[in-house]
Amino acid sequence: MIDLSQFRSKEYVKGLAARIGEMAAGTGKTMTFMEVCGTHTMSIYQYGIRSLLPANVKLISGPGCPVCVTPVGYVDQAVAYARRPGTVVATFGDMIRVPGSTSSLMQERAKGADIRVVYSPLDAVELAAKNPDKQVVFLGVGFETTAPTIAGSIIVAARRGLTNYFVLASHKTMPTPMEVLSADPDLGIDGYLCPAHVSAIIGANAYRFLTAKHGIPCVATGFEPADVMHGVEMLVKQRVEGRSEVEIQYSRFVTWEGNVKAQQVLKEVFTPTDAAWRGIGVIPGSGLEISAQYQAFDATRAIPVEVEEPREPKGCQCGEVLKGKLSPFECPLFGKLCTPEAPVGACMVSSEGSCAAAYKYGRTE
Repeated sequence: MIDLSQFRSKEYVKGLAARIGEMAAGTGKTMTFMEVCGTHTMSIYQYGIRSLLPANVKLISGPGCPVCVTPVGYVDQAVAYARRPGTVVATFGDMIRVPGSTSSLMQERAKGADIRVVYSPLDAVELAAKNPDKQVVFLGVGFETTAPTIAGSIIVAARRGLTNYFVLASHKTMPTPMEVLSADPDLGIDGYLCPAHVSAIIGANAYRFLTAKHGIPCVATGFEPADVMHGVEMLVKQRVEGRSEVEIQYSRFVTWEGNVKAQQVLKEVFTPTDAAWRGIGVIPGSGLEISAQYQAFDATRAIPVEVEEPREPKGCQCGEVLKGKLSPFECPLFGKLCTPEAPVGACMVSSEGSCAAAYKYGRTE
């Protein structure tokens, strides 16, 4: 059992902050590091990490929240399935409240749609097994962390001979958008705190192309305050020493190769595809679609529905927040027209969203 208290020690964190300050003081330059993990974002706000850093070390949040980067059109398609007679929509809880163009799953459930919140994709498989007269559509949203479990649910459904279980896939892979952001001169990213859960699956080797092609240091970092501060220290040290390498801070869970079994399951069930990212646009090869071998479980192919023309919520700056170009506090809707009780954009809905984190912990930049 890991004793987490050592990773939450105020004295240790302050010591790390002091070392960061000493290293950064001699550079005379501002260093901008981006975290691309929603749990990192929550930790940074919760523990006031930014307030401990020197003025020339800046942390910005990137597209690390899977619900937040899911496009409006996907929500509209989920709503269309919810309105379809004889259909059960199964989903993780965060998707319930995400606004679509004109409705949300929560609103549709209030009107009588059969929408179930599940804690595992296998729960949705059981729903299908127990309700053979219904078509169960599971909303497959997430990065490489959740995608293997959803792939596993499709394999289980196939083995059980279920013909009424389907997945509406919107899986995304993380390294590719990091490359897109690396090439954006307006951001000027000097290093990445790489996502811990994703890194545990894909392995730290997956980021080597970023250091080789863009010269941007990458550190696979854990979630506790000491983890985050240590990850920042490692990035600052690389910058000070003129290095650009992939390093592992979260060595208690992340390896260079990753989870090979999970990777094999992903490769069996999914194939790479172009994917739309909210605020960023379509990124070639950054998504996962259900392969031809398992296409009978692909909701889009098996159950066509009419979907309304997607419309972004007026005034919402979620896209700019996801790209790290705005902080939540710079959105004119933040805390006024957009709150957790009445969210306008997905960044305020998800438990991993930047706006939700900023609102909950009340930290300014």
